[in-house]
Amino acid sequence: MNITSVPLPGAYVIELEPIADERGFFARTWCGHESKSHGLNPNVAQCSISFNKRKGTLRGMHYQDEPYPEAKLIRCSSGAIYDVLLDLRRTSPSYCKWFAVELTATNRKMLYAPEGVAHGFQTLTDGAEVFYQISESYRPECARGVRWDDSFFGIEWPNRDPIISKRDRTFPDFTP
Repeated sequence: MNITSVPLPGAYVIELEPIADERGFFARTWCGHESKSHGLNPNVAQCSISFNKRKGTLRGMHYQDEPYPEAKLIRCSSGAIYDVLLDLRRTSPSYCKWFAVELTATNRKMLYAPEGVAHGFQTLTDGAEVFYQISESYRPECARGVRWDDSFFGIEWPNRDPIISKRDRTFPDFTP
């Protein structure tokens, strides 16, 4: 695996290193030992899938707060998404900054979000499926979010008129 840092400390884009032959290829998508050596949380407590019927669907921006913060490894297993991380760690040099990357079933890239970083995505195709490996079990009492279009962050989304849930659309304005 190629683990490449991004402008948010502790966040990474991970690319496969396929070993190919006439049958196709084989590649590791996760190695706890290698990930830990790069400072990534190697725990996997839960795996989840998000299936999205229509292009333009937006989910986010979500995170899980103390005492059960979660790290996520995100991969688009079908279709394509515009994947966004937002740093909400008050002591981080990139506090309130965001980073985005296109994840597709074809490019097979993954995005690692450390604890304290909110995550969201917008689908670029119909039928986009997103697979998550999550370091902590879901704790609804710790589930939090910030609004996708909060002007404080200025996240640049591909589609400014998304298909979005009421919950995600109505998170309150962020106050630092």
